Amino acid sequence: MFQKQIMMRRVVYSLIPIMIFSVYLYGLRSLIIHAVVLLAGTATEYLYMKTRGKKVSEAVLVTSALYALSMPPMVPLWVAVIGIIFGVLFGKCIFGGFGRNIFNPAITGRLFVYISFPSFMTSAWMTPGRFGTNGVDAVSTATPLGLMRSNVIPDLKDLILGVRAGSLGESAVILIIIAGIYLIYTKTASWRIIVSTLVSFMALSTALFFMGASSSFPPMESLFSGSVLFVIVFMATDPVTGPKKNQAQYLYGIVIGSVTCLVRIFSLFPEGTSFGILMGNTFASLFDEWFTPRKGAQK
Repeated sequence: MFQKQIMMRRVVYSLIPIMIFSVYLYGLRSLIIHAVVLLAGTATEYLYMKTRGKKVSEAVLVTSALYALSMPPMVPLWVAVIGIIFGVLFGKCIFGGFGRNIFNPAITGRLFVYISFPSFMTSAWMTPGRFGTNGVDAVSTATPLGLMRSNVIPDLKDLILGVRAGSLGESAVILIIIAGIYLIYTKTASWRIIVSTLVSFMALSTALFFMGASSSFPPMESLFSGSVLFVIVFMATDPVTGPKKNQAQYLYGIVIGSVTCLVRIFSLFPEGTSFGILMGNTFASLFDEWFTPRKGAQK
């Protein structure tokens, strides 16, 4: 348990530069969302755990930060609060708290509000840059995924630099890559999950693109659009909800990458990462079981 707490702290450290970048993009709005989400998430876990005679875990800091960074900058605060409460309560607390949950609580909360309040989650964008002083325009400020669905291919350089519309933390491509390297180096994140998720997403995207099934979604532009990199580095690698066996981690990553790609291209949802993570969480224990030698087989 102590080792998992150390890992959670390292994730928090790696998220700090991305949070700072979100403040540059969206200014005070980003700070308010982070503060409100952290307060609501911590209070929810505290009140629930108090009835069980337990303490609040440091993992709620990670959950709150990841959830807040996945929110659109102009999302109503009450929607953000409902999502983090649902995620902490039903994605974590009811399973017994930290270390026992089977679903990523940040993704659980995000997907709940994504389905329950789709208009707020798909149109609450804000013109990024200069600490949020570039103005608000929820009509013409399209995300890269929105542009590609309209057969407009965004500039790859702009996508990599990260000054484009989207959720608070998803566009910080360079910082996310640096964070991924740090988490792998400190053995906080599984490189097997990161590589298998990345390769499966790119392989399927490339195949569908050259087959003509997704001509408006070029592979590289797809990778740097939306929250794919953010989810791969910070949510797919969650040590609690992911598989523990090495071979199972490869299969787990393939499921997340493939489902994300298929939902993004063929469904009405503009982003498929949340569905990919929850699908992987669902089968994580089963994958571990597949690669656990049975006692009878060892004789």
